[in-house]
Amino acid sequence: MNDGKLRRLTKLCRLVLLVLLLQSCGGNPQQTAPPPTNTSVSYGGNYHTTLTLTEDFEQGHKAAYASGNVVFKTGNWLLQDALTGSTEADYKTGKQSIRIRNNGKISMLFDVDGASTVTVKHAAYGKDGASIWALFVAINGSQVYRQVGLPISSSSHILHSITFYLNKTGRLRFEIRKISGGKNRINLDDFTISGTGDIQNEGGTSVSTGDTIVGTKPKPTDSVAIGDNDNLLCGNPSGATHSLSNYNNYLINQKYYTESYSRDRCGPNWVCWHLGATDLGSASRSNDFRPDTKLPAGWYEAQDYSYQGSGFDKGHNCPSGDRTNAPDANSATFLLDNIVPQAPYNNQRTWEHLESFSRGQVQQGNEVYIMMGSYGTGGTGSKGYATSIDEGRINVPAHIWKVVVIIPNGNQDLKRINKNTTVIAVDTPNDNSINPNWMQYICTVRDIEKNTGYNLLSNLPQSVQDAIETKRYAGTPKSKRGYTDD
Repeated sequence: MNDGKLRRLTKLCRLVLLVLLLQSCGGNPQQTAPPPTNTSVSYGGNYHTTLTLTEDFEQGHKAAYASGNVVFKTGNWLLQDALTGSTEADYKTGKQSIRIRNNGKISMLFDVDGASTVTVKHAAYGKDGASIWALFVAINGSQVYRQVGLPISSSSHILHSITFYLNKTGRLRFEIRKISGGKNRINLDDFTISGTGDIQNEGGTSVSTGDTIVGTKPKPTDSVAIGDNDNLLCGNPSGATHSLSNYNNYLINQKYYTESYSRDRCGPNWVCWHLGATDLGSASRSNDFRPDTKLPAGWYEAQDYSYQGSGFDKGHNCPSGDRTNAPDANSATFLLDNIVPQAPYNNQRTWEHLESFSRGQVQQGNEVYIMMGSYGTGGTGSKGYATSIDEGRINVPAHIWKVVVIIPNGNQDLKRINKNTTVIAVDTPNDNSINPNWMQYICTVRDIEKNTGYNLLSNLPQSVQDAIETKRYAGTPKSKRGYTDD
């Protein structure tokens, strides 16, 4: 290579090196956007930040009902005939919540990119009477707001949650309007928007909670196996699904219990739940029997008055006493799709004694998985025999059954249920002349399966099922009295 070519090559190498140095020291590197998902909130930057959006109304303040904007944590909101309330009469999860009167409303002044659900906590303010409100949405900058779902009645003086199902894409802007109730006021809190992805829980059941707190049981920590404490750990007894075509075996996850619901019987086929030490506390009995407003459109919703003068108690499946760790948990048990017409003595004596016995097992260091259901038609209450109540809308079952699986506290629950596990199976007539001693109605799990057609412990290995489903519980010296284990 001659000297001229060598000098030109050296010059070219120096130029390339200089360009590389300049790029490494400054320049204009490209930004990398976070990976897209179905829910995002635009903050006006070069990309969307993906999240589930929750407005707790804690940041920002408005003391008067006059129309005005408030900057909350999520952005700018317009409050009309509404303010932020922080008095003792305001129901709230933090220091303050929204209070609306007359025909007031609150409106987002920003958009979210897609939404699957919106969840709102609500209550009647102070000692005010009932009011009705509704959720509305505008899409892609439209000035026309359309109502989402059905109007909601706020009459309780405890915060409850309601979830609206949208599965909408595009730019969405929400508004809540109080549409009746006059001067009665309502409180709103914890407005949460979740994404457009699949919102089913780990067990594949859709969440539908009426007026109870929405969601599934807390996800396990590293010290708890996946599935531990799940309501359906032992199995889905009837293969219930969350499909409208399966209207007499319709799966509903009520967070604190899971059930198979029958549209035609207007009640649960069965209810499953886990009972552990953390489920028991000092929460008072809420006694707020009410319809589940999240049943599919057109399905009859049992009412509190449906039982008046019937001669039957509103008999819990998942009992109030098994959910005393928090007011919301206790209130969830009073949804009327957790209730069946139960002969008063069956409910108040025999069944109460068995429920107390189960809680006593927890207090002794165990955890319990429970399945309860009913079958057949026709029971005898305090006013005699009946096949239905509420003008024929609600079936009166002939039999009420329960299966109780008891294991010591621990992890890996499904693996710890074995051939030696204590299992109690009880099948009682729905009759007011029933014996108060539940031990008189001991049977096997297979007996209940034969009468119902269910596969009650289907998640267990077949060899374990064959062992524990064919045993009759013999009791302990204390439980043979048939009342409690005290």
